[in-house]
Amino acid sequence: MRKSCILMHISSLPSEYGIGKLGKSAYNFVDFLKESGTKCWQILPLSPTSYGDSPYQSFSVNAGNPYFIDFEMLEDEGLLEKIDYEDIDWDSDERHVDYNKIYNHCFDVLKIAFKRFKSKKNPEYREFIEKNKFWLSNYALFMALKFKNDGKAWYEWDEKLAMRNASAIAKAKKDLKEEIDFFKFIQFKFYEQWFRLKKYANTSGIEIIGDIPIYCAYDSVEAWANSSLFYFDKNKKPIDVAGCPPDEFSPTGQLWGNPLYDWEYHKKTSYRWWIGRIEFASKVYDIVRIDHFRGFESYYAIPYGNETAEIGEWRKGPNSRLFKMAEEKLGNLNIIAEDLGFITPEVRKMLDDVGYPGMKVLQFGFDNGKNENLPHNFTSTNCFAYTGTHDNETLIGWIEGLSSKNLKFTKKYLGVKKVEKIPYAIIKSAWGSVADTAVAQIQDFLGSPAEGRMNTPSTLGINWQFRTLESDFTPKLASKIKKLNKIYNR
Repeated sequence: MRKSCILMHISSLPSEYGIGKLGKSAYNFVDFLKESGTKCWQILPLSPTSYGDSPYQSFSVNAGNPYFIDFEMLEDEGLLEKIDYEDIDWDSDERHVDYNKIYNHCFDVLKIAFKRFKSKKNPEYREFIEKNKFWLSNYALFMALKFKNDGKAWYEWDEKLAMRNASAIAKAKKDLKEEIDFFKFIQFKFYEQWFRLKKYANTSGIEIIGDIPIYCAYDSVEAWANSSLFYFDKNKKPIDVAGCPPDEFSPTGQLWGNPLYDWEYHKKTSYRWWIGRIEFASKVYDIVRIDHFRGFESYYAIPYGNETAEIGEWRKGPNSRLFKMAEEKLGNLNIIAEDLGFITPEVRKMLDDVGYPGMKVLQFGFDNGKNENLPHNFTSTNCFAYTGTHDNETLIGWIEGLSSKNLKFTKKYLGVKKVEKIPYAIIKSAWGSVADTAVAQIQDFLGSPAEGRMNTPSTLGINWQFRTLESDFTPKLASKIKKLNKIYNR
């Protein structure tokens, strides 16, 4: 079945409170998707953001972002009053998220709701705690300790706590019981709101595509509480870290800094942790996009402490074995493989072995007519065709950076004469392709300028900020997208 998809994170939803929420604007967007005949909504990881505000650098792979909890829903439950949150200064620009302001106010509001919450009278809460104890207990303790330590990374805490000394951990659990319960409450409310929204979307005929990063952050509960998962020394310091080697776009490479997995350990445990992660994500989302999928075939290792990615080496990963074992345990998996970057014949073989759809990004295609990202070169329907991903420019910003040669080719390929006609022509090209699913960022339907870009890789402080307004989602736009979906049978 041919489908279309709009890519927009929860953080970008319209909101009066500085960042997108899981409340009325999320439901309104689902209604917009239904009205436009769009079958999929792709978001970024739902995880809490840490330093740099990136959902790909999170304190936990399982937890939900507290910033997304809707205050008005909590008010409807009697846990908040308007005075608790309405007059707070949440933003200085309705088009951009101010993460500093959100961090400084969000938890104070949620603490008010927590104090009014009667956990003993709520069987759903007790059921949630029991069902999710495999990750929630450690996460709540981790966050309680992080707040007690003024937000410092776990490896900067007292050594006994950092190394999880048994008596130190027992004391922390006792001393910080209320704080621990607070973070459990946050996750209960997040997932209660999330699954309510997901059910509404599914009932409306909309599938949610979610994203899981391949790597964990060093400052994460996984690294702190499950250090055997990673390639650490005896002091829980990374030996090597993740990144990408230098290329024509980045002469010093990309130094991500995430700890690498100890794949020998994972193999010995029959990939239990990874299979559990995929199982959890498959419940949270309808379709799971796994970021940096090529890293399962081989990954780039950079010595810890290096300031660039220029020195490093490629090492072998678990390949398709992990996913074959996951399917044996979980059944057929609805996964998208993010197969961008340096793709070798070995990576292509892995992708063929697992059979997951890969990605084509049209913005990458217009340097010459032989590029595999141009629609006429698609060799299979088993792919997702993107006009651009969250790491790309908006189409308007991308056009502004084209060389005169590539601009000329782009116009010729799309059959347009005017520059301003290019963005919609690219969307039409993706929608008209043989790809099973065509995807565009909401920015490209809204005609957002370069400032609407969601993320510029290898930069800090300017990303993940794009927001929409209620006035963006007009009946006219819904009708335009619906006509596009009808023309191309999506």
